[in-house]
This record gives sequence, structure tokens and C-alpha cells, in this order.
Amino acid sequence: MLDTTPLITAVDRFADRLRSAPQSRLQRGAAAEALAVARELSARAQRVEAPEREPRVMPDAGIFAVGDQLAVAGRDLAVALETASSQELDEAVRCVRAAAERAFPSGTG
Repeated sequence: MLDTTPLITAVDRFADRLRSAPQSRLQRGAAAEALAVARELSARAQRVEAPEREPRVMPDAGIFAVGDQLAVAGRDLAVALETASSQELDEAVRCVRAAAERAFPSGTG
């Protein structure tokens, strides 16, 4: 069984930053970036769990809910990946970290 701690840690850090970010930061692109990665994680989880079905798209629940959407999608994927390859897990972690860096570049709030 894979240790999905790196994915959960990356997702939780990004989600926490989103939850504490001011509305202006969320509106300037952080929320859109987070929704995109949450949708990607959700689609990955669905493909692992049911590869024969087309993944459903996570809805846009608004800028104040995106941190929770990211957390849920990340944890769903972590559960799905527990029996998958380490490469899939590593790719998911890189995906989350890259999105977090685009949403909150180093040295900014």
C-alpha cells in the first residue's frame, strides 16, 4: 500500500492557504488555480476507481468553497491511489505543488 502522506500534506497546505487568503487574492486567480487542480485530482480519482467511465467535472462552488473542494478531491485521490503506482502519486503531488506555487508565488501573501 502506498503512503499517500505527501499528497495529503500538499493538498492540506494549499487548502489552508486558500481558506485564509483574502477575497482579493482569491479573485486574482488563486481560486481559479485551485479549482482547476481540484478538478484534475477529482478526475484522476474517478479514472482510478472507474476507468471505463468518463469522469464527471467538479462544479464551481465559488471562491470561498474552493479550499474545501481541493481538500475533498485530494483525499479522494489519496484513497484511490493507495493501491496504485507510486508514479501516479508522485505526479499528483507535483500537480498540487505547482498549482499552489502559481496561486501563491514564493514571497507573496
